[in-house]
Amino acid sequence: MALSPVTLSGRHVELVPLSRAHHDGLVEAVKDGKLWELWYTSIPAPDKMAAEIDRRLGLQTQGTMLPFTVIGRPSGRIVGMTTYMNIDLAGPRVEIGSTWYAKSAQRTPLNTEAKLLLLTHAFEALGCLAVEFRTHFLNHKSRRAIERLGAKLDGVLRQHIRMANGTVRDTCVYSVIPAEWPTVRANLETKLTQA
Repeated sequence: MALSPVTLSGRHVELVPLSRAHHDGLVEAVKDGKLWELWYTSIPAPDKMAAEIDRRLGLQTQGTMLPFTVIGRPSGRIVGMTTYMNIDLAGPRVEIGSTWYAKSAQRTPLNTEAKLLLLTHAFEALGCLAVEFRTHFLNHKSRRAIERLGAKLDGVLRQHIRMANGTVRDTCVYSVIPAEWPTVRANLETKLTQA
């Protein structure tokens, strides 16, 4: 059994099931800021986008990932990717990750609303015991963004992953649990109102 693909829509963003038809739009989005050059994260280069789409769709078939294409509203322009990953249906619990946005979409209400949509679906439709976020210990921008959501640091997985450049990543693991969800939701809704 696997999570069913779903479209999540808000005022600033629409998260639609990833499709090979999104390839060209994703290539344009990743070029906005040359995101594949960031050393502390793994974002596909334009010539690797087809393989990344296939990888994510393969993991969806295996039931361990539910990938989304991120579309900015009202423009309708593809601006990135995100997923539910490391899916544990027994919990259930999921991780929100493998997320990237075109530079022009970063630090906009789009990310806040995307996280609100994903967390709402995880807690209110899927009944998750916890939702995780993981990032490189040295990715301070990502860590601050996760902390602004209201997620709590569970710990650091030391020497967790070997990166493409040969360095070894320490991974910060954050989570939100159901008891915290109402406060996290109110925080995100307030941020959106103020945006």
